[in-house]
Amino acid sequence: MKDKSSFFRNKYFVFNPLLLTRCLSLFSGLLVACYSLLLSGCAINPVTGQRELMLVSEAQEVALGKELYPNALWGAEGGGGEYRDERLRSYLRDIIFRIHGVSHRPNLPVSFAIQNSSTPNAWAIPGYVVITRGLLAALDSEAEFAFVMGHEMGHVSARHSAEQMTSSMLMQVGLAGLGVGLGGKSYSDAALNLGSIGGSLVLLKYSRTHELEADRLGVLYMTRLGYDPWNAVSAHRNLERVSQEYLKSLGKDPHEKSLFEDLLSTHPRTSVRIGEIEHIIRNTPPAPVSGDGKYRERFQDMIAGLKKVNEVYSGYFDKAAQAFQKNNLEEADSLVSKAISVNQDQPPFYALKGFILLKKKDYSGAESNFNRALNLDGAYEPSLRGLGAVRYSRGDYNESIRILKHSLTLFPQDVLSHYFLGMSYFKTGDYSQAVRYLKPFAEAQPQHPEIHAVLGMSYEQMHDAYSAYNEYIRQLKVAPDNEMGRYAASRALFLRYILEGNQKRRSE
Repeated sequence: MKDKSSFFRNKYFVFNPLLLTRCLSLFSGLLVACYSLLLSGCAINPVTGQRELMLVSEAQEVALGKELYPNALWGAEGGGGEYRDERLRSYLRDIIFRIHGVSHRPNLPVSFAIQNSSTPNAWAIPGYVVITRGLLAALDSEAEFAFVMGHEMGHVSARHSAEQMTSSMLMQVGLAGLGVGLGGKSYSDAALNLGSIGGSLVLLKYSRTHELEADRLGVLYMTRLGYDPWNAVSAHRNLERVSQEYLKSLGKDPHEKSLFEDLLSTHPRTSVRIGEIEHIIRNTPPAPVSGDGKYRERFQDMIAGLKKVNEVYSGYFDKAAQAFQKNNLEEADSLVSKAISVNQDQPPFYALKGFILLKKKDYSGAESNFNRALNLDGAYEPSLRGLGAVRYSRGDYNESIRILKHSLTLFPQDVLSHYFLGMSYFKTGDYSQAVRYLKPFAEAQPQHPEIHAVLGMSYEQMHDAYSAYNEYIRQLKVAPDNEMGRYAASRALFLRYILEGNQKRRSE
């Protein structure tokens, strides 16, 4: 049997009083930090009325929702921006305001939008609630709409996203104890940023407990407004149906596990969840039903135009977009042209046509179609990005910069707008601005065959040899054999010699 004393004499286990002191100091600091958070972070849950640990204030929730909203509207699953139909939006917004009025947090601001996406989904973040065109077209009645929106607003009422943020922040609290430092700011202020926690809030996959609570709140809110709560069951079934139809339209098996199934996890579709919601309805305090409790006829009358438009999207545009992604340009062009022939009022149709022509290097045709989209909706961000790309391709870099800066005010996390804007600055010799916009693109597309070399050249022009060297090394890992790779190899070798020489001089 091995002598235990030899184990403790091992160099990795030699008793070190200084190390022990440091460990105890670190542990003590972590305990103090956690205790301080526990003392300062308790809040009353507006739904349960119970005290809970909450490190995110209501003001922070609203501010973060405002920051996340445009990126969620344009960049989350389905994207698409806003579907423009003011008469329909006004009608649905009134229902949203009524739900908000009977919710547990009627003091919060709330804004409503229809997202121009065929993906059947709905989501809410503090200050905003959204339903997609694809899901809205599939619902049967006002009561079903009230339940779906009540469910989403229930997540906000119960502070589910804030609860998840708090959990993430507690996981990071050890970083503060390891020397990150709070710099005079509260830990919640330091942790709340899109790079660490906030960006994960868009279309969260909530826990089963959260989903059941949101179902309960959706039923409660619709009941308080006089809707028949049993329409919540038909809402679930309609979502199940349209989800399967949408997956089939993408050529996917609806019964297979998929990313899309995770996306719709906030909307239970199985028979088990139907049974759960039936149980919720039976246990919800009854309230008088207004009218027939359904209001199907007026709902169908109001969404009739949207349903016709949705058919054009599902029949032509969505298929054209898939063909374009696969670089089948002729098929994409044919399909989107058919969509335009049926409906001339949809900005995405002209924008897609513009991107097809841009790929074909027909810059005049592309610009014409982007402008037609913008004439219909001056805030249609993809067309601004497209125009910026056209001007970049033509060498009109200053105009490209002007257009793309406007594009990023509408969709701050649009990586392609970042790319063309950064490249336009690079071409004009403004290297610090080039780095500012190209870095987010490089982080989103680290395998791009040239981006790291361009960043390396920009850093060299800024006399930052260390950052330039690192970017050239990244280029060599991604694409060493193209022209940029060969250039990066020669510059990395030279910069290594310079950096090693500098280090040697400093050490002497």
